[in-house]
Amino acid sequence: AKPITFQLDSARVAFAASYLQGIAFDHYTALLRFEPQNPVLSNWQAFVDEFSSKFGMFDTVAEAEDNLFNLKMRPEECFTTFIICFEKEAYETGWNYSALRYALRRALPQRIKDVLRLAPKQPSYEGYKALVTQVDQRYWEDRSEYNNARTQWNPGQPWQAGTANSPNNPRPPNSAPPATPGA
Repeated sequence: AKPITFQLDSARVAFAASYLQGIAFDHYTALLRFEPQNPVLSNWQAFVDEFSSKFGMFDTVAEAEDNLFNLKMRPEECFTTFIICFEKEAYETGWNYSALRYALRRALPQRIKDVLRLAPKQPSYEGYKALVTQVDQRYWEDRSEYNNARTQWNPGQPWQAGTANSPNNPRPPNSAPPATPGA
């Protein structure tokens, strides 16, 4: 609430209260109904103290650490989407890059961890993120190529040796079979 816009504390309190939801709103309406003279309803600092102590986060760093610890990238999720959620929590923790690299590794799906075992270790958090991004992008490229190859196959034609639908057929389609001698 802007002090210039709201010169009276009671107006600031009323404006801020208009954004309350859930149990915080219920608490405010109970104060209005049963304690209309309560200083929380007319004094800005009393309002902030009351609602912060009852409904504010006591330890935002601990909450971010807990969220980061429980955050896992789903197997069918793109890394570029996941890293946004990860770093939102990561920056709140104040952890150093080594700790963040460890937390990121823990959160990755097995499909990425399997490839990372073969890759050179990245000494920096940014290098590790870049490597994971490359691995994930390659996964989605390969998956797209696989899906495209599957759609090009005509399941209406059975695979038979010596036919145009066979992968080992040296003859181009619509060509006559070689002439047999004496026929």
